[in-house]
Amino acid sequence: MFAVFVGALVLPSKAQDSPQDYVNAHNQARSAVGVGPIQWDEGVAAYARSYADQLRGDCNLIHSGGPYGENLAGGDLTGVSAVNLWVSEKADYNYDSNTCNGVCGHYTQVVWRNSVRLGCAKVRCNNGGTIISCNYDPRGNFNNEKPY
Repeated sequence: MFAVFVGALVLPSKAQDSPQDYVNAHNQARSAVGVGPIQWDEGVAAYARSYADQLRGDCNLIHSGGPYGENLAGGDLTGVSAVNLWVSEKADYNYDSNTCNGVCGHYTQVVWRNSVRLGCAKVRCNNGGTIISCNYDPRGNFNNEKPY
């Protein structure tokens, strides 16, 4: 197996885009902070696929504003590397004050205690880029509430 080195991250060259890959990556982060597991939901995944398909034309990372929590990532990423990118925002999250020093909303959505259903999709954009969308039910990131 070959690996690509990006800073301190090692990204396996084998695609990691199956539903179980997404679930495992999320549950690893959730377990690290004592949050129960999230499960794949085909209805949420259908929403993620439908919306990601809409972004295929220009690959702009614009949130859907739909009924679910949502994380988006762009670039040449696997599903697992996208989740790991979001989880890396943990370094910018201060649990005690429930504040971010930078960007951490993707991380807090990954570990949001009440989000129990997950659906993700990956599409190749017309410009050659990739978009990965993960949606969460119920949504998280409510003001003045801690994720866990």
